[in-house]
Amino acid sequence: MQPPDELMMDTFLPSIRQLVAKSLEKERFSQSKIAAMLGITQASVSLYLSSSKEKAYSLLSSLSLGREESDRYASLLAEDVKRSPSYAVATLGSIWANLLGRGAICGAHRKLYPALAECDYCLREYGGRSSERSEALAHVTEAVRIIESARGFVSVMPEVSVNIAYLPVDSEDPRDVVAVPGRIAKVRNSVKAMLPPEFGASGHMARVLLLARRRLPEVRAVINLRYNARIEKVLKKMGLRPLRIGGYTQVGQGDPTVEALAAGMIREQRRFDVVVDTGGEGIEPDVYLFGRDAVEASRLAERIAKQYSAV
Repeated sequence: MQPPDELMMDTFLPSIRQLVAKSLEKERFSQSKIAAMLGITQASVSLYLSSSKEKAYSLLSSLSLGREESDRYASLLAEDVKRSPSYAVATLGSIWANLLGRGAICGAHRKLYPALAECDYCLREYGGRSSERSEALAHVTEAVRIIESARGFVSVMPEVSVNIAYLPVDSEDPRDVVAVPGRIAKVRNSVKAMLPPEFGASGHMARVLLLARRRLPEVRAVINLRYNARIEKVLKKMGLRPLRIGGYTQVGQGDPTVEALAAGMIREQRRFDVVVDTGGEGIEPDVYLFGRDAVEASRLAERIAKQYSAV
């Protein structure tokens, strides 16, 4: 038995770790801090930092990854390890599943094990989708395209980046919610989704959506934007009714936004159009917009971005 996971452990993971370590070094993190973030020894970090990135790029190219794509993944993972090890593990798993599903690993795998010349397991397992799931993924892909092409959208993006979550069926299971693994990020002056949409890709956005649906059963999508005084003016101008949460003084082990939203919905027994999270210690201010589907939510975000530039 020769699973492709060998290539993950022997080729992909060490190479991407080196690129992530190099990225964190540029941000002036110490070797001991980088080691803690990556869950490896300081000696390994020292070796990564003292080595040229060319070997990593060469190994990744054997897995059909170019430099630009490799750097994009490394940047995404560097942001995630600064937030939480669990975020980074989830993103890493999504990246690897995406590579398997599109057949990027097949060439290297078959070269290593010629007997697998006829194997198409990864394409079927990770690339194949039922028609319903395919439609949901295509729908969120269209919503992402709207955001990526929206003029001036970068100005309304929070530092933690943006995500869109969509629930295609009636369910309370976060695994049934489609979102973008690793979020939609700023790339210079443009907006770019780091990976294609997946089911179960964002636990945080899924929990916000599922909780909000208890008051707003018609909504199936949510998108987040930055919050500041200019956004507040736009929300008032558009007549959007906010539910306000925030003012965190200490962040525990759970999801403080979801906990605050649950408390806010109990406190205020009324409908709302947006959730305004004013933030606090360790939490950036955010606005959560809702829609009957992902495209409607992204169109609303696009209109807010347009008006934000005019305020």
